[in-house]
Order: sequence, then C-alpha cells, then structure tokens
Amino acid sequence: MAVLREMHWTHRGVIAILQTMIGEVSKSKLFLARLVVVLMVSFVVVGLALYGFSAEVRARIWQNLLERASGPMTFRFVLQPIMATIVALLDGVKDARMGRAPFMETVLTNPAKRAARLQEAVIATARIILLGLVMDAIYQFIEFKTFHPAEAVIIALLFAFLPYVALRGIVSRVARWWLGRQSAGASE
Repeated sequence: MAVLREMHWTHRGVIAILQTMIGEVSKSKLFLARLVVVLMVSFVVVGLALYGFSAEVRARIWQNLLERASGPMTFRFVLQPIMATIVALLDGVKDARMGRAPFMETVLTNPAKRAARLQEAVIATARIILLGLVMDAIYQFIEFKTFHPAEAVIIALLFAFLPYVALRGIVSRVARWWLGRQSAGASE
C-alpha cells in the first residue's frame, strides 16, 4: 500500500500497478468465478425446465422471496451484503488510487471496457455468490422441502452481487475525493 501511495504516475509506475492487479487474479479465483457463472446459468436453465415461467410460477417466486425475510437463516441477509460491501470498499479504493473511472459509470457508458469490468466484479464476488447459492439451497430444503434453483440465483445476486456493484463506484468517488484532498494538503 505504501508503495502504491509513493509511486509516481510514470509509465513504469502504471505498468507496475497493472502487473500487481493482474497478479492478484489467480487461476483459482478465475476458476471459481467461471464455476459460479456456470452454476447460476445451470440453475436458471434447470429451474425453467422443471417449473417453467408461468404467471403461477412468477407469483410463487415473489411470495417465496418475500417470505425469506421472516424464515430461518435470516442472518444471511446481513452477512452477504456486509461481505459484498467489504469487497466493494477494497476495490473502490483501488480504483481511486489507480485513477480509474467509477465502476458503474464505466459499465454503463464504455462498451469497450464493460465486459472486463463486469468480469472483475464476478471474480471479486464469486465466493460470496457461491456462499449465497449454498445457503439458499439449504434454506429451501429446510423451509420448502424442495429446491427452486432460479430463486437461489435471484437471492444470491440480490444480496451478493448487487450491493457490490452499487457501492464500488460510490466508494471510488469518495476515495478519489479523499485522496485528492490529502495530496492537496501534502503539497502545501
């Protein structure tokens, strides 16, 4: 961290930072992210094949989603967003230090960088999403005595991926302001 703060924004400094970021994405993290994406797609396909997408199924999904707040294992509705928030804080500060545009701004306005930034988000939240899928499967077997795989995907995305995506850009903007304020104070 101290090295990053003291490093000047020269060509060599930018390359060193990029190599540090690339080094952080290990093969195991990339494998886990891909596994999570394959699991989520499989869950949605299996859910559609087993239950379809009729008005009755959509009503059941909404009812089940709303009932989860009062059922067992409600701690996961706090645990997953907290974990996603911690990761968003770390990545948002890293974005600010590197001078990158805020996450959602890039995803929404820069098609050339959209896929790469979304891949970063999936890699960063893969463990949290996997944990959400497993916890929701356990919840469903306890509460419903069955498994609705697409609902597990919805819950995992709502409580793991969405908070990360929403907060990373905000953290980046605040950190950029804070770092700018500190560098302005140091130059006086």
